[in-house]
Amino acid sequence: MVREELQTAADRLRTAAETADGDAVERLTGLADKLDTLATADRGPDHGTMARMQNTLNEVKDDIAPEAADAIDDAKAAISEYRSTVEGV
Repeated sequence: MVREELQTAADRLRTAAETADGDAVERLTGLADKLDTLATADRGPDHGTMARMQNTLNEVKDDIAPEAADAIDDAKAAISEYRSTVEGV
């Protein structure tokens, strides 16, 4: 089963990485890879995992160009959409 929201977030982070530079490229690519894995894992990630990822995206967003920031916002929205389906918190 593919968690579409997480796959969408991964795709948007790859788009952001294409327009970013420096350390941001590596961080965004790493997060995209992690989201790809989580999107198809047997068990979906919990709120804590997704919250940490969103916090990391907030940090990265502060240091990149506006075009990449828009893609990060899209990824964060997809993650939030996924989180709305997770029980708890």
